[in-house]
Amino acid sequence: MSSFAHDFPFDPSYGCTSDELLRVPAPAAPGDFAAFWRGRHDEARGVSTDPEVGPPEEERDGLRIHGVTFTSVGGVRIGGWLALPAEGPAEHGFVIGHGYGGRQEPGPDLPLPLPRSAAIMPCVRGMGSRGLWPGIPAVADEHVLHGIESRDTYVIGDCVADLWCAASALHELVPEPAPGGRAGGPGLGYLGESFGGGLGALALPWDDRFGAAQLTVPTFGNHPLRITLPCVGSGESVRTYRREHPEVMDVLRYFDAATAATRLELPTLVAAALFDPAVPPPGQFAVHNALAGPRELQVLSAGHFEHEGLAAETAELRENRRRFFARYLA
Repeated sequence: MSSFAHDFPFDPSYGCTSDELLRVPAPAAPGDFAAFWRGRHDEARGVSTDPEVGPPEEERDGLRIHGVTFTSVGGVRIGGWLALPAEGPAEHGFVIGHGYGGRQEPGPDLPLPLPRSAAIMPCVRGMGSRGLWPGIPAVADEHVLHGIESRDTYVIGDCVADLWCAASALHELVPEPAPGGRAGGPGLGYLGESFGGGLGALALPWDDRFGAAQLTVPTFGNHPLRITLPCVGSGESVRTYRREHPEVMDVLRYFDAATAATRLELPTLVAAALFDPAVPPPGQFAVHNALAGPRELQVLSAGHFEHEGLAAETAELRENRRRFFARYLA
């Protein structure tokens, strides 16, 4: 039963114990799952991102923060922020995804897990103050359905490509040795929460520029189970759409973060919640459980929900993230 008093018309713990959550599996992949995503990745890596950096907007946490724009697939110009060390060169680099409310400013993503780091914080197409694009809904409940009729038009695939292009832009903007990491090894880290966590799980298996990742309450995990669970997040729009369009499950098979995690071999720290009204916990744990490489888990009491212990858990996660990336990137 739920561990928090709430007024949702469903149980945001979905009646699951910790042991049950740790046994949630990943759905089987379509036969051409890897070929589909490798093709999308090759397309994104072929884009000339032409990044442009604006003047400094603020300085904090040892970082100088600039506005940035770059080109992604389809010629879409993506905006966001670029964080550079206020003093000295960058030795590490991060791509940071955002939640399904978009990103209005870079503050919550800072400070970075490692000192002497650079980071790019894009607003993926349609989302946030710097990702708006004609024809793409800016509201999460509508955005998550945009182009869902086909795997080739679904906006989620393009948002994944936006992250790959963000990594390309960061590599172009930050001179060697940044992003540094271990000599001769991948130097980029990825951070993503909720929507950004799900996008990260989909993006990372195919891109060898990344060396480690941290995903917080990741979405898009185990769609066949997810569409049976009521929620207040974007998943509810997909659940409603599926009732009238059951064929959408054939598309969603290609955008399952847990299925992708079975191919994700780089070290990954997952923070998954026992109680979450927006992203059902079984889907979050499915992503963690499926990871193919070294993995760590921090269990959160709740996600997308204000509670008394939130500040302490957030501080613990920040410290675990620092330790994790120091181990695998520094």
